Amino acid sequence: MKTTHLYTFSLILLFGCSLTLKAQYKWFNPQKEKFPVVRGQAWQGQQEEPSTAYTRLPQRAREKVRRDVWNLSLQSAGLSIAFRSNSPEIKVRYVVKGSLSMPHMPATGVSGIDLYATDNNGQERWCAGRYAMRDTITYDFSELSYASKARDGFEYQLFLPLYNNVSWLEIGVPESASFRFLPVSQEKPLVIYGTSIAQGACASRPGMAWGNILNRKSGHPVINLGFSGNGRLESELFDLLSEIDAKLFIIDCMPNLPGEKAKVVYDRTLAGVKKLRNVSKAPILLVEHDGYANDASSEEAEKSYRMANTELRKAYDALQQEQIADIYYLTKEEIDIPADGMVDGVHATDLGMQQYADSYLKKIREILHEKSEGPTSCIPCKQQRDSYDWYERHEEVLKLNRQNAPEIVMIGNSITHFWAGEPAARTQRGKEAWEKLFENKSVHNLGFGWDKTENVLWRIYHGELDGFKANTIFLLIGTNNLQFNTDEEIIQGILGVTEAVKTRQPQAKLCVMGILPRKNMEKRILQINKGLRKKLEKNCTYIDLTSLLTSKGGIINSALFIDGLHPNAEGYEKIAETLKKHI
Repeated sequence: MKTTHLYTFSLILLFGCSLTLKAQYKWFNPQKEKFPVVRGQAWQGQQEEPSTAYTRLPQRAREKVRRDVWNLSLQSAGLSIAFRSNSPEIKVRYVVKGSLSMPHMPATGVSGIDLYATDNNGQERWCAGRYAMRDTITYDFSELSYASKARDGFEYQLFLPLYNNVSWLEIGVPESASFRFLPVSQEKPLVIYGTSIAQGACASRPGMAWGNILNRKSGHPVINLGFSGNGRLESELFDLLSEIDAKLFIIDCMPNLPGEKAKVVYDRTLAGVKKLRNVSKAPILLVEHDGYANDASSEEAEKSYRMANTELRKAYDALQQEQIADIYYLTKEEIDIPADGMVDGVHATDLGMQQYADSYLKKIREILHEKSEGPTSCIPCKQQRDSYDWYERHEEVLKLNRQNAPEIVMIGNSITHFWAGEPAARTQRGKEAWEKLFENKSVHNLGFGWDKTENVLWRIYHGELDGFKANTIFLLIGTNNLQFNTDEEIIQGILGVTEAVKTRQPQAKLCVMGILPRKNMEKRILQINKGLRKKLEKNCTYIDLTSLLTSKGGIINSALFIDGLHPNAEGYEKIAETLKKHI
């Protein structure tokens, strides 16, 4: 009898503990947010039914495209969800509708998810999760640590299954942890139209699909319209592509058009590219068939893909002859997939996916004029600080630029950020000087607290100088690099920023200010500024503010600063007096 009572008590205790455990977690459903959360969808808000929340084409496309294409569009390849959290444990639970795996592709790629974190200094970190593939799939990412000890933790990106239909999903964190979804970026996306390889076959997990690698490494939004076996250059798909306001179109359909099918490549490529060019100025990248793993041992295999590539090259040459602007070409040799980079002689392994992504990234950086080499001061990078939301301010700038094109742009760090102007900062230390200087002018403040040269490069590469033509641009950057880089590296970083500015705003007068004097660093900054001035391009105007802000002997005039770094109202008045001569 005692044993029975003890057993009953144990069950009650266990049940009570289970309820307590559940109560300790709070769960968040992306579908219930008031703003768009699912990234990778070109037609936000046009997935009309709850069951199609994680799909890739708008509902109206169902009557337009072939059934196979529509069914594949219900699979969530390339879709992701971003959020911020400081939780030591993140749980995800979701339901899929299709088979969990395929003979040549594991369940972790077909139906699994993948979580990546970006810390406050822009460094990407992969998160390992324990998973259970059941009717409701669960992932548990535990023992997460935060090197920067930031109050709001990391920015996370959760990539969804590559070959399955997600019908429902929730993310859970402990009650004590912070959590908030991040809205979809307003930046223009890279748009991929392709085949099963573009969709993600046969990556071991979603983060290793080449489109998702491209998204992670470039930071650009990516729209994945890869349809397994069905990337056929069809006019219906080009109609849909032409609705997207893209940064770049990638057309990678040759693996679905080998051999005799290649007869349609020339005509369909010409028609599709011209359809896009009629509505968009975005660059278009045509991609050759990447070949087969056995093409060295099978003449038939080699002949098959060569036919498709020959027809694509003919189409590219015809477009060049017609002088249709911004058409680019990626060859099989540039992709250079090794034989061991394919699972079955066609579909990529993770090794193949990485090679594919690397070749794309190199070509895309050439097309978009994005450099990423040299010291850290020259490698574009995000950042985040507890004092303000860096990512949110970037999105504010993109929105403001679209709503009201600026005549004058101020680019910088906290010295610019907390001066005045729009987007408005919480603190404005020189509002009167700003308003007097820019009276009756449309001016945007692209100053971001804690920014280094590499952070400014990221913002420029991600749209902050796109879509308008400024008359004058002022640049003040470099002081936050002092504790991380050598003098020469800082100069390289500033010159990299000036090149990025001139590439995107060639008509603007670019005024580069030397680094402002800083307490106990006056001599070093003086030397950096001398070096910068010598190396600055002749089409830039150099502005030296040192004498205005220092006393005799070159020591910082503390009366003009609040902390030996940031100007006070009187300091901004001095700066404004000089800048006025250049407007």
